Amino acid sequence: MKRKSGFGIFELVIGILLIIMGVFTFIRPAIALNTLMSLFGVLAIIQGIADIVMFVKIERYSGFGPTISLIAGILSVMAGVMLFLYPRAGIVAISIVFPIWFIAHSISQLAHIDELKIIAGRATYYITLILSILGLILGILMIFRPLISMISASYLIGIYMILIGINAVVIAISNFGKRY
Repeated sequence: MKRKSGFGIFELVIGILLIIMGVFTFIRPAIALNTLMSLFGVLAIIQGIADIVMFVKIERYSGFGPTISLIAGILSVMAGVMLFLYPRAGIVAISIVFPIWFIAHSISQLAHIDELKIIAGRATYYITLILSILGLILGILMIFRPLISMISASYLIGIYMILIGINAVVIAISNFGKRY
């Protein structure tokens, strides 16, 4: 009998929180950057920990883990701590920090996409692939157009939070949360 691991529930909670925060960012864009910066920091820390957990879990089954997941996890935790401790600095640095976070998370997802296809199935594979590519494009756009990033940061953050939240929920309800 296959047993559920705690990872599926962890991903589900992250996904739901990201979707809620993304929707709230659309509803209140004016206050999102000021009042939610610390919460985004907490989510970045949680997502970084999830990337590090992914590294450990894949390493357990394959004998090695994609180092990119570990690096992305560490970068996400660092970005999250900065946002949590210095929310005003986060507002100023948003044109650099969030694109790096988007790119790092997308690369982390792409680094173990083949394992995800084997473990979670084709649908999860394609959804994760599409969302990771969109995250890369969004991150690169934000790096090369920082003014656009600052003006539309709330909406870009809201879109990306909803997208990675949906991705986390899809992963949580797929076969990935089951041990084999």
